[in-house]
Amino acid sequence: MLCCMPGVAFVPALLVSWSSAAFIISYAIAVLAGHVEPLVPYISDTGTKPPESGVFGFMINISALLAAITMYIRYLLIEKQNESSHFVRSSCNIFTLCIGLMGCTGMGIVATFQELAVPSVHDIGASVAFGSGVVYITLQSVISYKSCPRWNTYLMCHIRMAISIISCIAFIPMIVFASKISMTKIDWTPGEKVKSY
Repeated sequence: MLCCMPGVAFVPALLVSWSSAAFIISYAIAVLAGHVEPLVPYISDTGTKPPESGVFGFMINISALLAAITMYIRYLLIEKQNESSHFVRSSCNIFTLCIGLMGCTGMGIVATFQELAVPSVHDIGASVAFGSGVVYITLQSVISYKSCPRWNTYLMCHIRMAISIISCIAFIPMIVFASKISMTKIDWTPGEKVKSY
């Protein structure tokens, strides 16, 4: 089952590199085209207008695929470790994988439906992606603690749990503030009236 596992360590690194490139390239195109201000725009704002929207959509869809592959590799690794240690139920591992794949689907929705073209679908995709991501990393943290000390160090478990806690804390204000706004355009001119909904 895991005969090629030693050769797949590049996949998570490729995921991080590709995703970073997706955000940086679409940001650069959006700024150079004058579609967003250079100072800290929303990620989705940098993929709303052509030509950056095509680059953003394509690259984020590839990121979603790479994330799904990474999660499946993690699932297989835990299954293999679990054969000798029995530290977690197989159903818990499968459930965690399904939550992660749900997040990847949310990423695909965000990439496909631009922020201003279909805002409700885009927002649902973002909520699924971020919400599932928070649950996924939290479940992976719990699995890591259960596999200690044989398959993980406590330091690694603490780092994963810290990331989980930070993700949970960041997710709550994201939902609160996202529910308070309704965007119909990205660029505003001075003196322009803002519609309230």
